Amino acid sequence: LGLLECCARCLIGAPFASLVATGLCFFGVALFCGCGHEALTGTEQLIETYFSKNYQDYEYLIDVIHAFQYFIYGTASFFFLYGALLLSEGFYTTGAVRQIFGDYKTTICGRGLSATVTGGPKGRGARGPQRAHSLQRVCHCLGKWLGHPDKFVGITYVLTIIWLLVFACSAVPVYIYFNTWTTCQSIANPSKTSASIGTLCADARMYGVLPWNAFPGKVCGSNLLSICKTSEFQMTFHLFIAAFVGAAATLVSLLTFIIAATYNFAVLKLMGRGTKF
Repeated sequence: LGLLECCARCLIGAPFASLVATGLCFFGVALFCGCGHEALTGTEQLIETYFSKNYQDYEYLIDVIHAFQYFIYGTASFFFLYGALLLSEGFYTTGAVRQIFGDYKTTICGRGLSATVTGGPKGRGARGPQRAHSLQRVCHCLGKWLGHPDKFVGITYVLTIIWLLVFACSAVPVYIYFNTWTTCQSIANPSKTSASIGTLCADARMYGVLPWNAFPGKVCGSNLLSICKTSEFQMTFHLFIAAFVGAAATLVSLLTFIIAATYNFAVLKLMGRGTKF
């Protein structure tokens, strides 16, 4: 076979849905973890500088921020490893599915994996026992670990439920910063609001960021407007938005993984064992 034809035959077994989901997962996790880490650091600096003069008021908040940052480190490591594992599972089960439909028979790895996943013949032909190709044996062993999409569907489903909570939590700081930014816009344009500028405030205590006895705990009027104009506030606000977008991209990638793995499992379960619809 020529080089182009060999490449074309290899592309037949490529799991395009898993490839897209993996790229989206890596992009989303990197965006969520990187921007989320820096946004939490910026929030800590804003609280220390403008909203509280006593370290004991925000000591607990700093502990929570550091805990979330460690959670981000673990999340990044786990999802990069799990994404690579899901991509490998997609390659192997897709190869078996394509072999069932007759599109992947020319590939040794496809035959070896299909025999493992679908329960077909292993190392035997019409003329009796045959020596299995080394690559086919490797794929046969890998298929024992990666050729079970039903297990990956269950694990990914649980991760999706957990990530829904993370996605919801990532929306909370965006909501807080957006409210603060909206208040600053009202202060900058007093003609658009009937309230006095001095009564327009951003109170960190009402969101549970600081305890109610924290002093001052809130910033009002022109002082709040000056904070909103700082680069620290603008950068932190946009970083939280980017982290929220990254969490959404990761959620979409997990849903894509579930759909792809469920389809492969259905085909292998119903057609690979000769079951008719």
